[in-house]
Order: sequence, then C-alpha cells, then structure tokens
Amino acid sequence: MENEISLRNNGFFQLFVALVMLFAPLCLILYPVPALIPVFIFISVFGVFWMTGLFIVQPNQTKVLVFFGKYQGTVKGNGFFWLNPFYVKKKVSLRIRNLESDVIKVNDQQGNPILISAIVVWKVVDTYKAVFDIETLEEIDPKTGMKKTKSEESYQKFIKIQTESALRKLAHTYPYDNIEQEKEGLEIICLRSGIDEINRVLATEIAERLILVGIEVIEARISNLSYAPEIAGAMLRRQQATAIVAARQKIVEGAVGMVKLALDELKGQQIIELDDEKKASMVSNLLVVLCADESARPVINAGSIY
Repeated sequence: MENEISLRNNGFFQLFVALVMLFAPLCLILYPVPALIPVFIFISVFGVFWMTGLFIVQPNQTKVLVFFGKYQGTVKGNGFFWLNPFYVKKKVSLRIRNLESDVIKVNDQQGNPILISAIVVWKVVDTYKAVFDIETLEEIDPKTGMKKTKSEESYQKFIKIQTESALRKLAHTYPYDNIEQEKEGLEIICLRSGIDEINRVLATEIAERLILVGIEVIEARISNLSYAPEIAGAMLRRQQATAIVAARQKIVEGAVGMVKLALDELKGQQIIELDDEKKASMVSNLLVVLCADESARPVINAGSIY
C-alpha cells in the first residue's frame, strides 16, 4: 500500500556540499602535494555521484522511492530535496487527465451494430498501485541502448482497454433507442435518450475496473453514438416513418375534434339541419381539408346545398 513520507533534506544545502566536493581539486593550487591528487580526484568524482541524489517534486506530482527493488515510500511534498543516490525515483503525476477512446463497433441489446466511444476523466490516487500493479511498457532508447519505461503510455493503454470493455458491456445491456416501446407506452432507458443514467452506469463500470490499480474515475461520458454505416440509412428511414406516423396521428386527432366541434356548433345554434347523409359528406370533406398535405382549393356552390 502507499506510504507517504516527508523529506527534510534541504536540496540547496546538499547541492552546496556537492559543489564543494566537485571543486575540491582546486585545493591543490594552494597545497600542491602529489600524494593528495588521487584523494581530491576521488572526492570530485564522488561529488558528481552526490549530485545525482538531488531531485525536484513539482505541485501535484510525486516521487515513488525504490531502494534496491524494495518500495520505501512516496514523496508528495513539493520542493527541492536530496536523497541517497542509490534510491530509484519514479515520477507519478496526480494531476487530472482525460482520455478519449477510439470509436468501436459493437452490438446493442437488440443486436443492431452501433458506433460508440467515450471520454474518461481520471487521476492517480494510489501511487503504489499505479506503479507496481500495472505492467509498464518498455522501449529501447536509441541513444543509450538501454531500456526505458513508459509509465504514461501504460496508464493510457490500460485505461483505454478497460474503457472499451465497459462500453461493450454497456452496449449489450441497453438498446440504442426505444421507439417500439414508446408506441406501447413503456418507458425504457436506452443509449440515445437516457444519457444521464447511461453516463452514470458507464462511470461506475469503469471506476470498478480502474480502482484496482489506484486510478480514480472522476467522470465518464459517451462522446460518440450512432448506428453503423451499413444500417444507418434503414434506421433513419424507420425513425422518419415513425415520426410521420406520430404526426399523422396528432393531425387526425385534431381534425376529428374540429369536425365534432363544427357539427356541435351547427346543431347547437340551429344554423342548419343535416341528415345523416349530409353529415357524412361534410365530415368527409372536412377531414380531407384538415388532413391534406397541401392547401385545399374550395369549390363555391352557388346553388342549393341539396
């Protein structure tokens, strides 16, 4: 587990000590004793080695200390410090970072292929787990020929894989839309309309995976959501057809109400008496006028209505 330690070794004082040792051979100018030459050279070389123990900790950054393979603690205090040069100091940032996953193709609950991606806002909260519980990537430095660890790339790759895994599980759990259920009067959470609930579930799912390696998920939300190209056209036509049908239903309901109101007003004010045949003809004409896509062109009857 993470062990926070506080260092009181003033880096500036240790820097002064290192500089004194580094320039110790200058004393030979005052005391040119040949026997002391190896001693002062050793002191100068040791001063260079002493300076390797100096390090700086920036705000919201830490240094994980490892002494011959054993974890010693984490320095979170900011400043200029000195520590035994044999300590390996690994920098770990505690700053808030974000990652946008690649757009992946998955199947929703109903089996429709969709394209989906997410943005994850995260930060490291446990440096021990973040350094030692994630397999770090390594590469060969072309200049020195030595292996170089890539901690940041390791975080990014791990979070990216876990985010894609959570997205696949989320897509399999919810349908893309709930058009069919809305027709039946059912309220079902879907990826397209229940965005707040979906983002909350996504953040919880990713957080459960990343907390194992000392990473806290601050926020996770879907950044891209659409049907896959092979069915996008068909689904668009289905949505348009559904919208047209719903609009037609509203138009018919309104038209029927207006026709009923017209007949009731004619009867209530005793303007004209219509038999069943004339009522049917009037209802038919009014419905045609009210439900038509284009404006009606009235024909004026100058004679008797009979």
